[in-house]
Amino acid sequence: MYDRGTAIECSVYVRTRRRQCRHVSNVVRYAPPVQANKVTIRDVAARAGVHPATVSRALSVATRHQVNPDTARRVIDAAQALGYEPDLTARTLRTGRTATAGVMIPDLTNPLFPPIVRGIEDYLAERGFTALIANTDNDAERERGVLRALRARNVDGFILMTAHRNDETLATLIRSQTPVVTVNRVAPGPDVSSVNADDDAGINAVVDHLVELGHRRIAAVAGPRGLSTGRARNRAFTARLRTHGLDPHGVIYARAFSEAEGRRCMHELLTDTDATAAVAANDMLAVGCLDAMRERGLRCPKDMSITGFNDMLFMDKLNPPLTTVRIPKTAMGTEAARILLDRLLDRTTATQHSTLPVNLVVRESTAAPHR
Repeated sequence: MYDRGTAIECSVYVRTRRRQCRHVSNVVRYAPPVQANKVTIRDVAARAGVHPATVSRALSVATRHQVNPDTARRVIDAAQALGYEPDLTARTLRTGRTATAGVMIPDLTNPLFPPIVRGIEDYLAERGFTALIANTDNDAERERGVLRALRARNVDGFILMTAHRNDETLATLIRSQTPVVTVNRVAPGPDVSSVNADDDAGINAVVDHLVELGHRRIAAVAGPRGLSTGRARNRAFTARLRTHGLDPHGVIYARAFSEAEGRRCMHELLTDTDATAAVAANDMLAVGCLDAMRERGLRCPKDMSITGFNDMLFMDKLNPPLTTVRIPKTAMGTEAARILLDRLLDRTTATQHSTLPVNLVVRESTAAPHR
């Protein structure tokens, strides 16, 4: 950086075998831009006729309730009129917080996650916090890099949709006593807050529906054993069948909650079962099951009924439209953000586990058995 008015001599040297010519070209004068005086919190206080500390409380969503509503409105109007922008670095040094939360998701392309993220973002934004969203692509090395990057930015806490058995990321956060909430996963151990849909109620409703239609040979395309969601839904499936005096008519475990794995599992299932219905552990697996059936010339539900779980976007547009369990995706994100802020704002230090209600959505992928 040059001082104001510094002259810079730009020279071009031309060399030949016999002589050296020195040519002095233009003289350029550099003048750094003049920065306008930055609006401070004291300027806002003077315009609103209040103490600077009142401005701080009024402009923070977390502490605005401590200020008279009329005074808070006057402060906000003054800040907007002056174009005041808070100094985030100073606030971080003063409070020890960055007002940010790291949100880690396993697969950005999975339609399950955007509504959950929307719930998180909206709740945090209304309270002056920002969500920093990172996709791990279900890759352990990438997840480690994401964790390092978010911690380097001093996020105040984490919301994880990536947790699995023996989770290294979760263990790291627990050791460092970083506030963390898992979504759509139940973390091992009692010290991690979580938000989940009611997996048992959802699977119970699916099994009851199939039994009421007359199905007795019911198979499962189960979720990954390393994920709590996969284990919980498969346990519920087996337990509910037994209340009807039935046993699973084949269970194939997926390696991931993906369409490709649903297709693979259904091909494997169809080589060794005469099941009339299959319960897929989530919608992506169910879509893969339908793919495999079409590839074999089979029709759903005439040859086999298929059910899913989550009721992702466009499940009603499939051929046939998918019978599935609807979970409150946006509400799950909102609840996770609420629990995290309860910890960050010192409203509670207790671990919280929230289970939200679900409901069965019956569509055309299920019918009475034809064989």
